[in-house]
Order: sequence, then structure tokens, then C-alpha cells
Amino acid sequence: MTTLERLRSNLAALNLTAIDARLETLLENASKQDPAYADFLLEVMSTEADARRQRYLKTRLQLAHLPYVKTFEQFDFGFQPSIDERQIRELRTLRFVHEASNVILLGPPGVGKTHLAVALAETAIQSGQAAYFMTAHDLVTDLGHAYREGRLDRRLRIYLAPKVLIIDEMGYLPLDELGATIFFQLVSARYERGSIILTSNKSYGEWGSIFGDPIIATAILDRLLHHSTTVNIRGESYRLKERRKAGLIPRPEQQHDDSRAVAPSGRAKRTG
Repeated sequence: MTTLERLRSNLAALNLTAIDARLETLLENASKQDPAYADFLLEVMSTEADARRQRYLKTRLQLAHLPYVKTFEQFDFGFQPSIDERQIRELRTLRFVHEASNVILLGPPGVGKTHLAVALAETAIQSGQAAYFMTAHDLVTDLGHAYREGRLDRRLRIYLAPKVLIIDEMGYLPLDELGATIFFQLVSARYERGSIILTSNKSYGEWGSIFGDPIIATAILDRLLHHSTTVNIRGESYRLKERRKAGLIPRPEQQHDDSRAVAPSGRAKRTG
């Protein structure tokens, strides 16, 4: 058995697959550059370490059940000038995760709330934190089924385990009494233990209608907002922007011009 064959055999035995895949390239580069032994060893070990980190992050992203992967670099802050970029930069430091505080993203549909929530989750995962994404409706439905089957406590652990829990679309559908109670239990259980990133199209004053009870809504808000950052987004929907760009709907100024243009012809003719 040659030295190279023995080397590959040892790499396989140690499951150093990334080094094995790049072995010939690593050896060829070393022969050309003649690095110090320590530098060569560092490059070899970094090859494996980097590959394992990428596999780890890929697995974490899959386990997070994100609807898609979006980053802050892909977010058009110029289109949403109501957002304070300094506030977002502070959130990107993930201090809120280490303090087990929450982030609440409020605004009408399509303004980028879920994008920012996913970007924060992706940043947390890149830093080694576990994250999990669910819509409010799916989360409450899942826990409702667990309650009726007598396994709520066990199922709650799924949503208590990750350091960051993303709850999307709170308020799009009202919750029944059981759903409101279960959601209160979840928020209470995570209080000061793990972060919640929550998106909603409802202002805090409207949360009584979400839960069907202003008292439980107040109790939930009390725990969510005690340690939290609220990001209010006021602007046009990105989806409408893209539809306008594609020419599928007219621009606001075009609609205004068109309405003035048709006004004279829309008047009824006098008779008699």
C-alpha cells in the first residue's frame, strides 16, 4: 500500500471526508508553495472544520422550517424608509437573543415583516443558535391537537427548546378560547427563557380581537413586551411594487391621471 493509499485509508477511518475530497489539491498546493508545516496542517484541518460547519448550518436551517432563506443584504431598506436601520443593526448583533428578549414586527401585509424575521433567524443560526419557524395559525392548531390528545406538555417542549422561536402572521385569523389559552401558556413558558420573533398586521390595540378577550390579550402583551423591541413598518407592499414593475397594475399617479381623463366622458348627458 502506497503512502497516499494509507493516508486515504486513515482519513476514511476518521471520517475526514472533506480532507479526503481535497487531498490531491492540498498536496499539490503544498508542493508548489512549500508552506511551513504548521501552516499546511492548519489549511488541512480548516478544510474539514469549514465543511463540518457548513453541514451543521445546513442541518440547522432545515430543522428551523424557515419558509425560505432571506438575508438582510436582500432587504430593500430604501423602499421602506419608515424602518430605522440603526435599530435593525442593533438587532443583528443578537443581543436580544442572549438577553432572551423579543422582537415584534408590526405592519400591513407585504411590507417585509417575514423577510426581516427570517433574516434574524438565519443570523441566529449562523451564530450557532437553534431557531424554529411557525405561523401562528399552524402553531396553535398543532398545540390544540396535542391538548385534545393529552400530550400538550410534551408537545410544548418542541417550541420551548429553540433559543429563537419565530411566530409569523399573528392576527391574520382570530383564535378561539382554547387557542388563546394555549398561546398564553407558550408565551408564559418562554418568558425570560428564550426569544420570540413575532410578526403581525395588527396594532397592539387590536390584539383583543385576535384573542377574543382583552384580558388575556393584555396578559400576553405584558409578557411579550416586558423585554422587547418593536419594529413598526409603514409602507407599500413589496408585492404591489413588483406587480407595478411588471406593468400588471398602474402606478398611483397613472391611476390619478386616468381618472381625470375619463371624468368628462363619464358625465351623464342632459336631456330635454
